[in-house]
Amino acid sequence: MNKDFIIGKLKLIRHSGLGAPLLIMLLLSMLVLPLPAFVLDLLFTFNITLSLIILLVVVYTAKPLDFAIFPTVILVATLLRLGLNVASTRIVLLRGHEGGDAAGKVIEAFGEFVIGGNFAVGLVVFTILVIINFVVVTKGAGRVSEVSARFTLDAMPGKQMAIDADLNSGLISQDEARARRAEIALEADFYGSMDGASKFVRGDAIAGILILFINVIGGLIIGMTQHQLSLADASHHYVLLTIGDGLVAQIPALLLSTASAVIVTRVTSSSLDIGQQFSAQLFDNPKPLAVSAGAVGLLGLIPGMPNLPFLLLAGGLGAAAYSIQKRRAALADFAAEKIIPAVQTETVDLSWEDVMPVDMIGLEVGYRLIPLVDKGQGGQLMSRIKGIRKKLSQEFGFLVPSVHIRDNLDLAPNAYQISLMGVTVGASEVHPDREMAINPGQVFGNLQGIAGKDPAFGLEAVWIAEEQKDHAQTLGYTVVDPSTVIATHMSQLIQRHSHELFGHEEAQHLLETLAKAAPKLAEGLVPKVVPLPVFVKVMQNLLKEHIPVRDIRSIAETLAEYGPRSQDPGTLTAAVRVALGRLITQKINGVTTEIEVITLDHELERLLHKTLESAGENAAVIEPGLAEQMHKSLEESSQTLEARGNPAILLVSSLLRPWMARFVRPSISTLHVLAYNEVPENCQIKVVASVGQRQA
Repeated sequence: MNKDFIIGKLKLIRHSGLGAPLLIMLLLSMLVLPLPAFVLDLLFTFNITLSLIILLVVVYTAKPLDFAIFPTVILVATLLRLGLNVASTRIVLLRGHEGGDAAGKVIEAFGEFVIGGNFAVGLVVFTILVIINFVVVTKGAGRVSEVSARFTLDAMPGKQMAIDADLNSGLISQDEARARRAEIALEADFYGSMDGASKFVRGDAIAGILILFINVIGGLIIGMTQHQLSLADASHHYVLLTIGDGLVAQIPALLLSTASAVIVTRVTSSSLDIGQQFSAQLFDNPKPLAVSAGAVGLLGLIPGMPNLPFLLLAGGLGAAAYSIQKRRAALADFAAEKIIPAVQTETVDLSWEDVMPVDMIGLEVGYRLIPLVDKGQGGQLMSRIKGIRKKLSQEFGFLVPSVHIRDNLDLAPNAYQISLMGVTVGASEVHPDREMAINPGQVFGNLQGIAGKDPAFGLEAVWIAEEQKDHAQTLGYTVVDPSTVIATHMSQLIQRHSHELFGHEEAQHLLETLAKAAPKLAEGLVPKVVPLPVFVKVMQNLLKEHIPVRDIRSIAETLAEYGPRSQDPGTLTAAVRVALGRLITQKINGVTTEIEVITLDHELERLLHKTLESAGENAAVIEPGLAEQMHKSLEESSQTLEARGNPAILLVSSLLRPWMARFVRPSISTLHVLAYNEVPENCQIKVVASVGQRQA
């Protein structure tokens, strides 16, 4: 009954939020109220247990952020220990002349058993503990906390840019991006708090030294003046109890300082705890163990050396090295059996099944990149490609085909190539054991590594070791792993060739989707008004100029209206573009209603109109010098607009738009060509440059 009553009260305290106020009241009571020796023993035992629990929690924590409340725990544990110091000082000075267990069994045990009742030995042991705690552990942990806090804050912009890059390329969703941003903010708060919390630990170590000297001096004065003890008796009673009290406080302080040092020196890139990291990183390679075994064995053979311990240790190291090497060879054989297919011993006749169909999207990798696509080895590339397909499918308005991944021994070990319809459209090399630091245009230093270029955007980059990641982000680089490099490259190529991925199957699926939402519209469209090949060509024309086909209803209604008048895909595409004008303009210019544009001079536009009307859109040819000058002028005007942070838009008549789009697409890919009737009525046009015949 009493046990259930106590448990019920503890649950009531936890759920009512009274835990923290009660703890503060306990600390205050230890500072102002005398405590019985038995209660003091319980609190000292609790303090040692709490410090040990904190240290073990830190050791078995995979990441520092999993124990984000640690700075607050340091503060509470430090205040608890200081409160115990005050309470124990009071009872030592009040009852120390009685000797023995006057200050409790715990202090007596540390004064008698741990140091053998010799206060001189106790002083030496206490001094050594203080030096270890204050000079080595606490000072080092404080310095690491300070540097980690500064580097974490400096690296925040680079990490934010990496998250934005992953989000834009479809590698992560909005929720994942939000969670990663929150984790970055929490990481900055944690290391900032640890920088401040380390000062508490440092101050606690200094306070322990001062409290010891104050207690010794005060005890000697009280013993000799108030209790008429001799100097020897006063020293035996008070100094022994004071040293026992100091040892009881210093051992939890050392445990807490060690926990602080461990958590701030953790490498957060691993999901393993400390013990697993030691085993994986320190004892995974047999060569250091074998060389160490040889060196220790040679020392054991020297005459005069303690041969047996050295030879025993050398034998143990050699056995461990042999065991690790044997295990690695077994894993290598297993991997080889898994990757290399078995050789068929029987000869079978060929069939149509042996003719492999062409993959719409293919990815071939060299043998060193196989771990990137193997989930069993922790590869993330397949999941990221899946995220890209999902994002691009939502953006385009049709399902992007699956990516067929295979290894290719003819490629270089670090190389990969991306193909569409069996034709290679992109290839590059990545280093699976490094990360790519991309120069976004403005960085504040150089990095040591392998120079390269980002295959997706052509930016200068450096392949760096994983340990340099935080430093690179501090300098302003955007750091991505090899899987992200390949996935981003694939995303760019799919966007560039999206029109090639849209065929009759995709068109049929879109029409089936339309039939569910608007059955009458879909029923009378294909093939009654527009043949399926014409419908496919119109959709491909839109995708070729990066216009999504999500709004299939508006597209279908436009085709239903203009289909009876013309079956020309170009004419129908122009009509659909007008219907999607608001979508096109917003995709280029955002929600801003003012559009800054480049136009053609009236004389030049009339000349081009005349050329197109006489020769036709597909056969129109202009004088080479005029074409070169016009191209140069358009390029300069585009660069001027982009330098001001605005998209480059060329506004021409509806007759010229298709021809001008083909004219600028190969070399000025950032220039968007719009027709006058494609601009929504609520948008205001501001002409910032005019390309004329004389200027061109």
